[in-house]
Amino acid sequence: MLLLSVWTFQACNSNETDSVDRAEDANENKQTGVKEDDADFMVEAASGGMMEVEAGQLAATKAQNPRVKAFASMMVEDHTKANEELKALASGKSITLPTAVGEDHQKHITELREKSGMDFDKAYMKMMVDDHNDDVEDFQSASNNAKDESVKAFAAKTLPVLRMHLDSARAINDAIK
Repeated sequence: MLLLSVWTFQACNSNETDSVDRAEDANENKQTGVKEDDADFMVEAASGGMMEVEAGQLAATKAQNPRVKAFASMMVEDHTKANEELKALASGKSITLPTAVGEDHQKHITELREKSGMDFDKAYMKMMVDDHNDDVEDFQSASNNAKDESVKAFAAKTLPVLRMHLDSARAINDAIK
């Protein structure tokens, strides 16, 4: 009976280990003046940005193709900058951001760690195309629909860089297939 109780308690709280879920929960319990959709966008953008940096750092050491390595360096540089801007924006709005990559994003990193050689290069670039497709869509939506003007401005400012990343990722991905 005790084991069943412990298991049930753990199952109910399984999401508490996810940094994204913890940040979203913290923001729901605050009076920040920022709409939930805007706060959720910021939380997801933070997790995605951290994933981009971590995956880029991994690619900088594991990638074989020089274009993939150069792209990875650009990801680390550009997403580190965007992450810092997002942290400053969130701090000014009293929005809690995740302190680590969320579970969904962490799965991508884990899958990449298992690859090597050309398999790594292909998997990394495919992930970058897929991820930046999603990012462009999310940032476009936020730049049009965010209720908070600062969130809207951050999304609009970041969007051209994400589009450039997507174009570069597509070109490299097509070249190494």
